[in-house]
Amino acid sequence: HVQLVESGGGSVQARGSLRPSCAVSGDTSSRYCMGWFRQAPGQGREGVAAIGGDGSTNYLEDVQGRFIISRENGKNTLYLQMNSLEPEDTAMYYCAVRVGGCRIYDDDWNYWGQGTQVTVS
Repeated sequence: HVQLVESGGGSVQARGSLRPSCAVSGDTSSRYCMGWFRQAPGQGREGVAAIGGDGSTNYLEDVQGRFIISRENGKNTLYLQMNSLEPEDTAMYYCAVRVGGCRIYDDDWNYWGQGTQVTVS
């Protein structure tokens, strides 16, 4: 069983930065794909960024150039450096693990965290 726990969300002003993290425990592998998703009130969930075991990444177009996803396999931790934040980035952010392909548009992500709130004003 895999558990994911997010932290590091918060409230910031526009153009500020945050760096949420996700601690992963359990039966994990550095080969797994890891990703960040978000869901704003009244909207569907959308993939934000994903990173494979080989370090390859892909991003939602709206965050390209502002957000950076990274992972520390030795610490089983996933990060999302969020810069130049905009009010439209306000959402609950979730981390997830997928066994297999590694694109934010892939379905059937296997494990999910409980989320961390990001609010930009």
